[in-house]
Amino acid sequence: MAFEPPPRLVRALGETAPAGDDWLAQLPAIAERAVARRELTVERVQVPGGRSSLVVLVRRADGTPAVLKLAPPRARPESERAALAHWAGLGAVQLREADAEEAEEGVLLLERLHPDVSVRSLPEAKALLEAAGTLRRLWAEPPAGQAFETVAERTGRQAAAMRAGAEADPEVAPLVDAALAAREELLAAPPEHRLLHGTFRQSKVLAGERMPWLAVGPDPVVGECAFDLARLVRDRVEDLIAAPSGPSTTRRRIKRLAESLEVEQERLRGWTLFRAVESGVRALRVGRPKDAELLLEFAGWL
Repeated sequence: MAFEPPPRLVRALGETAPAGDDWLAQLPAIAERAVARRELTVERVQVPGGRSSLVVLVRRADGTPAVLKLAPPRARPESERAALAHWAGLGAVQLREADAEEAEEGVLLLERLHPDVSVRSLPEAKALLEAAGTLRRLWAEPPAGQAFETVAERTGRQAAAMRAGAEADPEVAPLVDAALAAREELLAAPPEHRLLHGTFRQSKVLAGERMPWLAVGPDPVVGECAFDLARLVRDRVEDLIAAPSGPSTTRRRIKRLAESLEVEQERLRGWTLFRAVESGVRALRVGRPKDAELLLEFAGWL
């Protein structure tokens, strides 16, 4: 079959592709080799799919359903593989190929979940509860000998881009200054050192068979738990912005999540501010002004 990347993936990778990157052009051949090597039967490409990888629903030679995931090097798929191997299915999707040396770079064979049923389909309060419970199971001691990126390293790169964005658009400068100040204060004394999902949100939690809900698509990082939880605070941001009670709902959400997952409320607020501003400035940079407006208005509440 033709492994046509969904438009969503093409747009997202186009926003971040370095000069000369031809991964999308090579993707059909990469997918065909991966399928043939594993003797897989292809059912369909998952659409709309994600923003950083091609997801293909397949069956193994014995008929077992599985997922073939293909990602470019800049999406750090080998870091994802290492994190999934460490979690070993506790709170996260399982690898179906344990030996990383035998797998091609950027190719993951995974347990099949229910790709069209995420925790985001639940009512808001229930969705937050289930998502938070899943996230808690992922916060493990980092594996020895595995060099995951740290929160300080990742946010350091992001901070540089945010400063450049503030110079290009002075209207966002006050929020960028506040976010960068919060980052500096938070990094001065992190309370714990855990392996984190890195991009956790409601849509990253899918229904499963062996557990009701399991996380997918990590971009793992090592640092404090409040950093991981911060992205969950702004889930359904478009609904928050549309509601007159948006600011007060956000404050209650921070308080509820901080208490339920035993993180400091002010640290969660600080990382929520940083991550919202970073996402808003990035949306401006790649030409998504509507997304940027939502994110920066949300950040202004914090």
